[in-house]
Amino acid sequence: MSGPRSTSQRAQQNAVAELTRISGVADSLAARFHEAGFDLYLVGGSVRDALLGRLGTDLDFTTNARPEEIKRLLSGWGDAVWDTGIAFGTVGASKEGKTCEVTTFRADSYDKVSRNPEVTFGDSLEEDLVRRDFTVNAMAVDLSTKKFVDPLGGMTQLLAGELDTPATPEQSFSDDPLRMLRAARFVSQLRLAPAARVVTAMTEMAEQITRITAERVQVEISKLLCGAAPRAAIELLVHTGLAEYVLPEVPAMRLAIDEHHQHKDVYQHSLTVLEQAIDLEEEDSEPDLTLRLAALLHDIGKPKTRRFESGGGVSFHHHEVVGAKMARTRLRALRYSKEIVSDVSQLVFLHLRFHGYGTGEWTDSAVRRYVTDAGHLLPRLHKLVRADCTTRNRRRALALQRTYDDLEARIARIGEEEDLAKVRPDLDGNEIMRLLGIPAGPMVGKAWKHLKELRLESGPLEYEDAVAALLDWAREQGLNPPS
Repeated sequence: MSGPRSTSQRAQQNAVAELTRISGVADSLAARFHEAGFDLYLVGGSVRDALLGRLGTDLDFTTNARPEEIKRLLSGWGDAVWDTGIAFGTVGASKEGKTCEVTTFRADSYDKVSRNPEVTFGDSLEEDLVRRDFTVNAMAVDLSTKKFVDPLGGMTQLLAGELDTPATPEQSFSDDPLRMLRAARFVSQLRLAPAARVVTAMTEMAEQITRITAERVQVEISKLLCGAAPRAAIELLVHTGLAEYVLPEVPAMRLAIDEHHQHKDVYQHSLTVLEQAIDLEEEDSEPDLTLRLAALLHDIGKPKTRRFESGGGVSFHHHEVVGAKMARTRLRALRYSKEIVSDVSQLVFLHLRFHGYGTGEWTDSAVRRYVTDAGHLLPRLHKLVRADCTTRNRRRALALQRTYDDLEARIARIGEEEDLAKVRPDLDGNEIMRLLGIPAGPMVGKAWKHLKELRLESGPLEYEDAVAALLDWAREQGLNPPS
């Protein structure tokens, strides 16, 4: 039976194994600093991840050397060196496939308005650790002696699965309100439970997140969603009120349900869809941020489209259209890339399309349109539609899955006969201009669109049939194609 002692021993063994794995880089760097008269420590998230047995290739160090001295020492050691963070005491270097960032001990204070730190360099490791965001990130390893430095009990909290702050959470979050989102991120990534005082401070100080730029908020939301337990993190954001400022559409899905108008709890349903979408991601692949955003946001249009019907039911007509616009607006406000904005909003727009399939009534042309409209998003759309089934009625759930199996089989069958990924008109723009005797312009685009619609409706045409269809259309438009 394992207990606290065996858990601690296992963590220490993890750390030894991970430190051995990076010892070539870490030891050579530590020796270089030691020869120059400086101390060097592995610190923060790197130590935390080493204890968990999940240390990556990004390594964080801290030292009593000042920034210019760090730069000088790294310049003769790293394969590449950069000093973009030198104003904050950080210089970076790459070495043997590892990214190393070395930062001078810090003892910052904050202006409490813009969150900009008044950068002050410290003289002791303990002073540096106390100013860090969370206790689990306030541990270090002296690389010269391999001594573990943990003045605040970070390992105990890490092994207990607790997330707390070195100072009071009010002071920590006042220094940098982004730490409130980081708390939710660690709930997702590390499955830690925030201490009660952390939750209280997040709730009372939620509005201060508005001091943080959209870009920094977006980074934390993305990391949170790509963690191992994003549902718990989203629930924390909603519970504390932080979501009202960063993703207000999510708490808005908590629609009041009365005994006369029964419908699913849209908020809980969306969180379940998020979890089920994650379960459908390929093993050993990177988390799919686009799919996870679409799963979380797919029903955000429901609150604005809810209507109570005369028979006691509830409808959400066109919520996918409204939701797609809302998703686009929110993601743009969070400064997501154009690609993510476009892809997520299109998935939200398309997520209900399948429900018109019935028991297979779609024609082959309707299947082609489904594939064409989804485009490169089709694999994600398959996952989103399957994840969107959260009914507790097992028979209904199996029926929906079988129906979608049938649709995917039809897509595969038609795909074997036609290249659905490249559905284009049977005639290109140059051929259209030649056949119609017209120059490049809007009419060519109209003709191309007509032929594409015909291609979707009827499948591939023989060349002569495509030409005949084009000429018939041209005459209907009042054109007089050359013979």
